[in-house]
Amino acid sequence: MNSFWIHTIWIPGFFLFFGFQGFPVRSVDMQRATDNITIRQGDTAVIRCYVDDKVSKVAWLNRSNIIFAGEDKWSLDPRVDLVNKGQLEYSLRIQKVDVYDEGSYTCSIQTKQQSKTSNVHLIVQVPANIYKVSEDITANEGSNVTLSCLANGRPDPSITWRLLNPSADSLDGEEYLDISGIMRNQAGRYECKASNDVATPDVKYVNVVVNYPPAIENAKSSETQVGHMGVLQCDVAAVPKPEFEWYRDDKRLSNAQGISIQIVGTTTVLMISNVTEEDYGNYTCVATNKLGIQNASLFLYRPGTGRDKNGSACLSQSLWLLLASITCLLFKC
Repeated sequence: MNSFWIHTIWIPGFFLFFGFQGFPVRSVDMQRATDNITIRQGDTAVIRCYVDDKVSKVAWLNRSNIIFAGEDKWSLDPRVDLVNKGQLEYSLRIQKVDVYDEGSYTCSIQTKQQSKTSNVHLIVQVPANIYKVSEDITANEGSNVTLSCLANGRPDPSITWRLLNPSADSLDGEEYLDISGIMRNQAGRYECKASNDVATPDVKYVNVVVNYPPAIENAKSSETQVGHMGVLQCDVAAVPKPEFEWYRDDKRLSNAQGISIQIVGTTTVLMISNVTEEDYGNYTCVATNKLGIQNASLFLYRPGTGRDKNGSACLSQSLWLLLASITCLLFKC
C-alpha cells in the first residue's frame, strides 16, 4: 500500500509541486521490475538507470527519501553522486558502501502520459572477520580443552579448524572446538579459518601446549676400557622440560673431578673421563617435572663382561645366575 501511494500519488505530486525540470525529456529503460545488486563493504556501487527523450522529470529515492531530484542533490551524504554518460544515463553512485546503505533504491521518472519506476535492491556483503579467538593455552594431558573462534560477516561465515602439525587434517568443530582428554600428540598450532566467499578468509591461530610427566625413551649404557672415557646417556620425553639427577648406588653425583654432567633439552649425559675399576657398576638417571618422576638404570662395564648398551644384563649372565640358584637349592647350600 505504501509503495503504491509513493509511486502513484506522492512522486507525481512531488514533481508537480516542485516543478523541477531535471534532464531533457527521456523515459526509463525498464529491463526488470526489481533488480538486485550485490556489493562488498567498502567498494563503490553504481545503480544504473537509463532514460530516453520521452522523460520530462526524473529522481532517485532510497525508500521514501529523496536523494536526487533531477540534478539537484537532496542527500547530505558526500559519498553519493550521479553518473551521467551522455543524455541516456541517470545512475546513482555510492562510494565506500556500508551495511546501512543496504535497501531499496528507486529511479522514478515522469513522462507526459504516466510515471514509471525502476527498483533496485542493494545487498551489502561484509568479509568474514574473526573478532575473538582463544588465547594460547597450556593443559595437562588427559584434561578437557575447549578452543573458541567467534566471527562475523555478511553472509554469516563458516568456521573450520585444523591442527597444523603434523598432518593439518580438518577437525570437527565450528565456533567451539572441544577436545576431550587431550593427549600429547594433540599439542601444537591450531588454525581457525572463517570464510564466506566475500573476500580472502580470515585466519587466526592458537598454540596449545600439553604437559605430561617424564618418560625415559632411551637409556644408553657404556662398555668402556680402563683409562678411557665412559659416557652414559638418558633421552627423555616430558613437558615441561625435566630436571635431571644422576646417582651411583644411593649417592647423588655432581660435576666434580673426573665427572661431568651435561643437560641439553630433554637429554642428559654423564661422562667419566678416566674410567677405573671402581667406576664400573650401576648408575641411575632420574628425570622429574611437576607432573611426575621416572628413573632408569644404566651400566658402565668392562668390555666382554656381557652387558648390552641398553643397560640390562645379557642373557648369558642371567642364565648363569639362574643355574647357580637352582644348584644351590638342590644341594641345600
